[in-house]
This record gives sequence, structure tokens and C-alpha cells, in this order.
Amino acid sequence: MKDFASSGDPEVQAQLDRLSALSLPQGRIGLEVIHEILDRLGNPERDLPPVFHVAGTNGKGSTCAYLRAMLEAEGLTVHVATKPHLVRYNERIRVAGKLISDNMLAALLKEVLDISEDLGPSFFEVTTAATLLAFSRVPADACVIEVGLGGRFDATNVMVQPAACGISSLGVDHHQFLLNEDPTAPSPDNPEVRIAFEKVGIVRAGSPMVTQNYREDMEAMIAQRCADEGAPLFMRGKAWDAEVSDDGIAYRDEHGTLSLPLPQMPGSHQGDNAALAVAMLRHQDVVSVSPEAMAEGISSAIWPARLQVLADGPLTRLLPEAMVLLDGGHNPDAALAMAKFLDSKADKPVDAIMGMLSAKDARTTLEIIAPHLSSFTAIPIEGSEYHPLEDLAAMARNAGVGEVHMADSLEEALQGLASRHKKGGTVLIAGSLYLAGNVLKANGEVPD
Repeated sequence: MKDFASSGDPEVQAQLDRLSALSLPQGRIGLEVIHEILDRLGNPERDLPPVFHVAGTNGKGSTCAYLRAMLEAEGLTVHVATKPHLVRYNERIRVAGKLISDNMLAALLKEVLDISEDLGPSFFEVTTAATLLAFSRVPADACVIEVGLGGRFDATNVMVQPAACGISSLGVDHHQFLLNEDPTAPSPDNPEVRIAFEKVGIVRAGSPMVTQNYREDMEAMIAQRCADEGAPLFMRGKAWDAEVSDDGIAYRDEHGTLSLPLPQMPGSHQGDNAALAVAMLRHQDVVSVSPEAMAEGISSAIWPARLQVLADGPLTRLLPEAMVLLDGGHNPDAALAMAKFLDSKADKPVDAIMGMLSAKDARTTLEIIAPHLSSFTAIPIEGSEYHPLEDLAAMARNAGVGEVHMADSLEEALQGLASRHKKGGTVLIAGSLYLAGNVLKANGEVPD
């Protein structure tokens, strides 16, 4: 599926139109094209500030947000590359602390598209090349770069010597790309180990690899890849650890212990993501960040559409007495984090409004969160290929939700809740980052 993008700036839109026409050529997986593009551009990836490179299934975007906030709390200037964008394509590229300007974005995209047209590049290869070009041309103290899809063959996997690499939580997602038959990779018959193999593909000789803890066979795969590449491995539960409680984060490693605050972002999993960011900073010696800056960064970091409480706006005014939560989670691991939050922190009752892309595992996701729901409303995702509403509704019923509805739009779903005398409690809007972007735009909360 294409990663749709639009802009109010005509020069940016002209380049986004060219970009949206690109796709991953059938059967082509590899890094040859991105390397050729970068060669033609003068290899900007070799002229970057110290890089923190983060892969994972869930939590990598939040980990990047904590890294950025901690580095900036230290007074450093930071470039940040994340994906996907929620409302504006510019969100993908933060240059020296600010979203890339329309003028700079249009010029960079044109430069990359013009120089690579004969290569048949993908959306992600062009985006990555433009990002690295921006980061090489504007001074900064550090770069935080989020992996897009997998790791081994992700377009960002061109870093020369990262200050540190990190892997957040791991689970099975994007199986059509990451679990393909490949004689050089572990069999997809053990999908978790194969996912670990793909994610640890960002490893670089001499660069610290810092990870969460995983199933034993997944940890063995990661350890083997790091040993093969000559990368020092710092795994949670072995080289470092953290206990997340209502009192804060108790972090420890060979350098000592830290008592850190809880993040303002909801969910106990955010404490784990923050701890990973701390461990990445503590296990490298290129950029210095104090414990005080780490604590400040944890407290100040924000990351849209991750159990985000929506502010007053056109959508939330339809249900003024309810807390409206927005989460872009779209796989079973993300559903587990949502379910844990709904069980312990959310006001009851909980009414869910969800749309999911057709390629996602909607059935398992719904089975996980269904026990926490009073009602479920299936909605479409504008501009995307989504699970038919009838199918989502049937999955919700089969998962045990007693009250199930369908609506042709988010506004109609919210109005339906209001007409059924919804008062107080929690409304969860979830299932897709594409849906989340539409929600933020409609409620007037465009990320900046």
C-alpha cells in the first residue's frame, strides 16, 4: 500500500505527486538502489552528526521521541527522522529541532527524484535520501533515525558508524515483507526468530547494540548476529535493567543506578521505551547526556497517537464528558499495551471506534482488547485499503463484544455514541496510524 501524502504548498505537492507514483518494484528487495542514490548525491550518510538508529516492531517511535527529548534537554541540537507521518509529510524530517520547511523539502525531493529517476526508486528510498541530504547540510549535535520496515533491508540501513543502535519490543508484523522466503535468512516457520534476525540487521561493527529482553531463541539470534559483526551487545536483563512502577523508573547498569520519573505519555510500556533510550545513551561514549537531562527528557517527551488524550476540538466536543484516547496501534503487541492501559487506567465504560488496514491482523487484535470494551464501532479509513466494516463487526462480536455497530465515518460513529447517551467513560479511537492522522487533522491537532 502506498504511503499517501499531501501538502498545501504547490511546490511540495508537485514533488509529492512524483513521490506517490513510486512503489517497491515487484521482487526487488535490497540496498543497492539506496546506495547508488547516495553515491550520486555525494554520500551524505558519511557526513552526519552522531547517529542513534532505532529498530523494533512497537515502541521505536516513542524511543526516538525520548532520545530527542533527552538530547535536547542537554542543550544539544538534534536532527530526527521518523515515520510514518500522521498529517503532513514534513513530520518525517525534523532538521535541527524543527520540522523541515516547505521550501527545503520541495528542493530536496526534486534533487533526489531528478538524480534517481532512471533507477526506479521506491517512496522510502527517496525519502531516506532526502532526509540524509538535509541532515548532512545543516549542522547539529546528533541524529535520531527510526527504522521504517524491518532493519536488514530498510532504506535507513546505510549508517556507517552509529553512536548506538537500539531495538525496542519485537513482534510479528509486516509479515508479507519480513517473512518472505530467503535462503540467507532463518526460516519464516519460526517468525519471531526471523523478525529478530531482520531487526538486528542494522548492526554495525564497533557500534553498541542496545536491546530490550526477548524470548530465549530470539535473544540467541541477536547475540549471534552481534558477535558475527563485532558489535558490543547490551541486552536488558543482562547488561542493564529497569523496573517500572507507579513510583517511577528504577534503572541500573554497570555505571550505577538512576531514579527516573515516569513519562507523561500513558501506558506502562512507555516506561520501558524510556528506559531503552536511557540505556542507549549510557552505553555509548560519543555524545554526553547527564542523568538530569535524561530525567527531564522523560518528563517532557511527547509522541502523537500513542494513547494520546485528545484536546478540546471539533471531534471531542461531540462527546464533551468523555475522555477520548487516540492510538495508532495496529498489531497484537500494540493491542496488549492498549488492553493493559484500559484495564488499569481508563475510566469505564470503554467504547472503541476502530478501522484497520486490510493487511493487518484484525482478528487477534480485537480478541485482545475485546474483554475491556462495552461497545465497538467499525469505521472506514479514508484513502486506504481497510477491512470491510461487516468483517470487523463480525470479528468484534465473535471476540465477545456485546454491542457492535458500523458507521460510515468517524463523525457518524461519535454522533452515534452521543445519541446512545454516552456520558463520561473513555472512547478509544484506534487501529491504524493512517486513521490517527485523519483524526488529528479533524480535531485540529496537527503535529508540529
